[in-house]
Amino acid sequence: MDHPNRACGSTSDGDWRRELTEAVRDGTELARRLGLPDDVAAPSGDWPVLVPRPYLARIKPGDPRDPLLLQVLPQSEESLCPAGFSTDPLDEAAEAAIPGLLAKYQGRSLIVTTGQCAVHCRFCFRRHFPFAEAPLSSGGNTPETEPRDSTSGPNASLTEPRASANGPCRDNAGPSSHSHAPALAQIAADPTIHEAILSGGDPLMLDDEPLADLIRRLAQIDHLRRVRVHTRLPVVVPSRVTPSLVGLLRATRLSPRVVVHVNHPAEIDAAVARSFARLIDAGIPVMSQSVLLRGVNDDIETLAALFERLIDLRVMPYYLHQLDRVAGAAHFEVDESRGRELIDALRARLPGYAVPRYVREIPGNPYKSPLTRIVHDTHTNPKRKRETRNDVSSPANPADILHPASKAATTPDCPARIEVLECVPCV
Repeated sequence: MDHPNRACGSTSDGDWRRELTEAVRDGTELARRLGLPDDVAAPSGDWPVLVPRPYLARIKPGDPRDPLLLQVLPQSEESLCPAGFSTDPLDEAAEAAIPGLLAKYQGRSLIVTTGQCAVHCRFCFRRHFPFAEAPLSSGGNTPETEPRDSTSGPNASLTEPRASANGPCRDNAGPSSHSHAPALAQIAADPTIHEAILSGGDPLMLDDEPLADLIRRLAQIDHLRRVRVHTRLPVVVPSRVTPSLVGLLRATRLSPRVVVHVNHPAEIDAAVARSFARLIDAGIPVMSQSVLLRGVNDDIETLAALFERLIDLRVMPYYLHQLDRVAGAAHFEVDESRGRELIDALRARLPGYAVPRYVREIPGNPYKSPLTRIVHDTHTNPKRKRETRNDVSSPANPADILHPASKAATTPDCPARIEVLECVPCV
């Protein structure tokens, strides 16, 4: 529960662990707590329900279409898997240089720090990820106060293995100071790597000590300059942003950045705003990532409110992601043409710095692909530009980008039209 009068620095290191132990882990229990019929929740299958108490408190009781509820409530549509959806939509198995390290981008390496999350989003693109095959650390997190004897449903431990199509989706390895040694050695051997991206799961599920140890060892690699933390915890369990966490991020010689995952303005209450402020006031830049989700945020009013709220809180909107086509999440997909309409409307309404890049991640591409195209009308106005469709179903051929013969047809009112993609790589 939010405490509006709590002082900014008063969050204790134990609060977030206690809140994790109180998380809802069963769809029927979730429905009952919100005054909904038991059958509103479908079976969770191989992706168990997990909703922490602070996030639950922001869901509107009695509303089965509440946009926050839809992100965490199992639905019958999850059993469908249309063509084009898979358990590994980004082909990350092919990107794994070694277990636990993804070589997806030039100049950056992504470390899968843990398989644990504080919330199970139903659209998670790693809901089928084989975390058991990566050398992960549980980071010493043992948030349960009583032993659990079930591996799913309301009695499941947050740190017990959960079965998935590709094996357990949560590790129970216990803390290990050397669990990331192979990944660190790989990064140290490549002087072109300047930034380490901590992902998961959620890296802030690690206790401060193992997280600080990992960052400390990254800082010992001379050619690394930056460390980026991708997390949902400041949003779903804002008490995780403790003075000690802020202190360890400030203490490193690496330039730290935090990217928070937030999809709807109703996710941001006073406690979440304070969690952002603790980081930003300490000089740690905070950016946001959002996923465009059907029924959650696929309208202009919701997106405009979200991004305005973020910039008011000094959080820079970074990406609006087209849904990664993971099996079980097809019902969340919004057509790209609708996404482009929304971005166009946002640009008309908001200042440029408040509009994130609308992108899709394409397996094999060394950057996130922007979903806009700029059209130069050289006949009527050389400076005139408008957006049109950018087909990113496969990596683009540079020659096709510069000379798109199939797209550069003349028209009676514009016989000299040239189209070029907006090719600035998104990273």
